[in-house]
Amino acid sequence: MSDRVIVYDTTLRDGMQGEGMSLSVEEKVRVARILDELGVPMIEAGFPTSNPKELELFELLRDAGLSADVCAFGMTRRRGVPAAEDEALRVLAESWTPVSTIVGKTWGLHLEKVVRVDREENLRMIGESVAFLVAAGKRLVYDAEHFFDGYRDDPGYAIECLRAAWDAGAENLTLCDTNGVSLPHEIAEAVHIVRRALPDAVFGIHTHNDAEVAVANTLAAVAEGCSLVQGTMNGYGERCGNANLVSIIPNLQLKMGYLCLPSLEGLTEASHLVADLLNLQPDTNQAYVGRNAFAHKGGMHVAGVNADPSTFEHIDPAEVGNAREVLVSELSGKGTVIAHAGGDLDDATAARVVERVKELEHRGFQFEAADGSFDLLIRKETGEYEPLFRLESWRVIAEKRADGRVETEATIKLWVDGRRYVRTAEGNGPVHALDRALREAIGERFPHLREIKLVNFKVRILDEFKATGATTRVLLDASDGSQTWGAIGVHENVIEASWDALVDSLEAGMLRSKVKT
Repeated sequence: MSDRVIVYDTTLRDGMQGEGMSLSVEEKVRVARILDELGVPMIEAGFPTSNPKELELFELLRDAGLSADVCAFGMTRRRGVPAAEDEALRVLAESWTPVSTIVGKTWGLHLEKVVRVDREENLRMIGESVAFLVAAGKRLVYDAEHFFDGYRDDPGYAIECLRAAWDAGAENLTLCDTNGVSLPHEIAEAVHIVRRALPDAVFGIHTHNDAEVAVANTLAAVAEGCSLVQGTMNGYGERCGNANLVSIIPNLQLKMGYLCLPSLEGLTEASHLVADLLNLQPDTNQAYVGRNAFAHKGGMHVAGVNADPSTFEHIDPAEVGNAREVLVSELSGKGTVIAHAGGDLDDATAARVVERVKELEHRGFQFEAADGSFDLLIRKETGEYEPLFRLESWRVIAEKRADGRVETEATIKLWVDGRRYVRTAEGNGPVHALDRALREAIGERFPHLREIKLVNFKVRILDEFKATGATTRVLLDASDGSQTWGAIGVHENVIEASWDALVDSLEAGMLRSKVKT
C-alpha cells in the first residue's frame, strides 16, 4: 500500500451545488490559488461546457500559473451517440486541461429511471467515453456515480462498470457514495472486495455527508487501499455537504501516516479564507481549524494544558496553523486567568479576577466570546487600565419619516487629555451613528482607530419572560486586519449595551496596537 494519498478538491464544482453557494469567476480563481498554495495537487474546476461563466473560468485558470492539475468535469457519452460525435466529450478532449473527470452510471435504478439504457449499452458508454478522451491525450479519472448503491443492488455489475473504465485506460476509478447513506463498515467491505476483483486498478473515494459519516467513510476507504480522496473545503456541497477535506487531510497525514500535502500549517488560514470568499462565518467548532478546536474552558483542563498540552490536546495546534484558546467563564480557575494573561499575573490578582468574572457572568456577561473585554477587565484589576476618554454624555435620535426612511443621529460629548469634544454623526442605526461620532471625536488623538473595523454584531435577549424590559447582551467582533477580538456589553437598554461593547472593542484594539508595537 502506498503511503501517499492524492487530494482531489471539488469545491469549485460539487461544493458550489450547496444552498447559497455562489462565487464570481474572479473569486473562483482566488479559491484555486488558495488550494494551490496549500499544495493540493488536483483541482476540479467544473463543466467547461455548462455556461459562459465556466468558459471564462477555464480561460483564466489556464493563465493562472497553478502548480496543481486542473480537472475538467463531464459525463459519459449520450445514449446512441458515438463518443467522437458527443459535443460535451469533444469539448473535454479539446480543453487545455491535462485531466478529464467523467461520471458514469452504476446503479440499475438509474439505468431504468434516468438514462433509460440497458446494462450492456451503459458499459459501452463508459468504455467508449474513457477510450475517446484517453486517445485525445487526457489523463482520465472515472467517477462511478452511486457506486455503493449499485454495489448493494448488484455487486457483479457494479464491478463490471469499473472494469469497463479501467480496461479503456482510466488512471483512477473513484467510488462515489453519491447519496451519502453508506456507513464506514459498508464502505470498507466494498472497497476490499473491489480491490480483490481488480487488483491492478487504482481507486479513489468520493463521499457525501447525509449520514454524518463522510469523513469516516473516506478514512475507511483509504485504509482499504483507495489512494485518491475527493472532497471540498469545509465540507461544502449539496444537501448535507461533501466529505470535508479540512478534516480528512490532517486525519490522514497526522493520525494515519499518509502523505497528503507538503505542510498543513496553512490549513486553518485556507479554510477561513474560502469561508470568507463565500461570505460565510468560519465554523468555530470545526475540527482542527475552528476557533474552538483547541479552546479550553474548565479550570482542570486549563491546568492540565499548562502542565502539558498533550493532556487535553490531540495535536499541536500549530501543525495545522491554529492556536490554543483559553476561554474565560464562571468555570474558570486562577490558572485560566493566569494563562490568558500570558503568565504574568500573581495569584491574588488572579483570584480577584475570577471572582469578578463570576459576578459579571451571573449578570449575563460571557467572556469566552469577548477576549477584548476580558483583557480590559484584567487591567482594571491590576490598576493598569487607562480609558481612552472620559464620557460626559451621549444621545441618540432615531426618526422615521412618512416616506418610510429611518434616520439616526448620535451626539457625543467627552473629554480627552483635558480637552472637551462634541461631535454629531449620522448612521444607519444607533450603533453605527455612535461609532462614527466617537471616532470623529477621538480619531485625531488615536489614529489607530482608523484601522479598527467592526466585523460582527450579535444581540441576545437573556430573560425573554420580561419581554421588552429584558436584559440584552451585545457581542461585537472587531478587527484591525491582522487580529480579531470580541467585546461585550450587558444592559436593560440595548443601546447602552451596544455602547459598552463598542467602547471595549476600541479600547481593546488600542491595547493590542501597543502590544504589537
